[in-house]
Amino acid sequence: MMMGERAMHPAIDSRTAASLARPFRMLIDGQFVDALGGETIDVRNPATGEVIATVPVGGKEDMDRAVAAARRAFDQGSWSSLRPDERGRILWRTAELLEARADEFAELETLDNGKPIASARHGDIPYAASVLRYWAGWCTKVGGTTPLADTPGEYMVQTWPEPVGVAGLITPWNYPLAMAVVKHGPALAAGCTTIHKPAEQTPLTALRLGELFMEAGMPPGVVNIVTGHGRVAGAALADHEGVDKISFTGSTEVGKSLIGASRGNLKRLSLELGGKSPTIIFPDADMEKAIAGAAFGIFRNSGQVCAAGSRLYVPRSHFDQVIEGMAAIAQAHRIGPGLDPATTLGPVVSDVQQHRVLGYIESGIAEGATVVTGGRARGDQGYFVEPTILTDVNPRMRVVREEIFGPVVVATPVDDVEELAALANGTIYGLATTIWTQNISNAYRLAKRLRAGYVWVNCNGIAGPNLPFGGFKQSGWGREGGPEGIHAFTETKTVITAL
Repeated sequence: MMMGERAMHPAIDSRTAASLARPFRMLIDGQFVDALGGETIDVRNPATGEVIATVPVGGKEDMDRAVAAARRAFDQGSWSSLRPDERGRILWRTAELLEARADEFAELETLDNGKPIASARHGDIPYAASVLRYWAGWCTKVGGTTPLADTPGEYMVQTWPEPVGVAGLITPWNYPLAMAVVKHGPALAAGCTTIHKPAEQTPLTALRLGELFMEAGMPPGVVNIVTGHGRVAGAALADHEGVDKISFTGSTEVGKSLIGASRGNLKRLSLELGGKSPTIIFPDADMEKAIAGAAFGIFRNSGQVCAAGSRLYVPRSHFDQVIEGMAAIAQAHRIGPGLDPATTLGPVVSDVQQHRVLGYIESGIAEGATVVTGGRARGDQGYFVEPTILTDVNPRMRVVREEIFGPVVVATPVDDVEELAALANGTIYGLATTIWTQNISNAYRLAKRLRAGYVWVNCNGIAGPNLPFGGFKQSGWGREGGPEGIHAFTETKTVITAL
């Protein structure tokens, strides 16, 4: 296949084929437009490396247009002044449209990201619709309080939650559609207008989501979607003084750079960043469930999960049993293109990511780690990495300290369960932890000592739009989901009236 030639996919639904055949355009001020500079990015199928679409390369001028549109829509109140139930109806209608096109969106997500089609069809797409419905319900439930004034005289005191303003949303490539609605949902429910910069590797469902918003009746300028490179379009959004809020999900390194970008106008920041999350198995755990859960926690989505259980701590008495069980699961995975229904483990998202993951494995081996299973690329096309288990590791190794973001777990035997809290907390991150034990007291005692924002006990990967998610330490600032999620997009105004 020649560079730039689009791949044909006879296995996909006719609506998906038609969607890929149409041009992908940015959404700015209610119009679907190309970039002013006319440049495009090739979007590739990670399973083959083939070009499946092109999208505009938005630049600073395009971002200026999007910010101006969002600013105008916010200042004129074309969204926040709508009745709350009408705003909720538009979000609910968007969810209905998404469900009506679930197969198309699932196949686009699989082609774009590489994940198995079953994960997209039965996980990502229904989840995205549920997120939109959850935040649709919040539109009529954002309210303030009437505290008593603790001062001489009679006063009526009210607090009014008001939308923070224009919200810039920057999303990653591991869950493209889900992360888009996780950010659009609370921002729109709070009354903000939005500018969304999706990851350049996986922009397709974000752009098609923009079409659904408009079809559902979204006023022009309320939702804007600008594609392009992070270093240009993303930086222009983060730096822009017309933006009041940035909500970012991605690496800790980029998250730190946004702190500097926010200084110009002191824009608010929500940062959901990296992780090096531990999975902890106690001696009394149901080992069959714990082994399956630990494998799921690191190998799902090819390990491209911020809360992936990438560090494993197991009592030495059960270490061999757990490692053998996880290795058997790893070796049983059917590695292949996401559109193949038999595939259980797809590629990582790009050649850059494949080289990154394999580089970490090589680093671990060079520092003395042992590869129990996996450790290699798979196939002669696409960006596949075998599910990998590393043992004989120590806390000084890069594979133990740094986020790999691939299907790689580092496993450590533990002689004393009293060490577990210190081992789990021995990282700059603090996003999530998984605990496996049949003694709930042990689980709760350990959970209280953990510096992590999310703790699963005898389960993994359970999440929902009503559950606050976020991390401690260098895993970020703030929470997404639940009341905390909508508070991230509001400011509180206190109004005091003498009686």
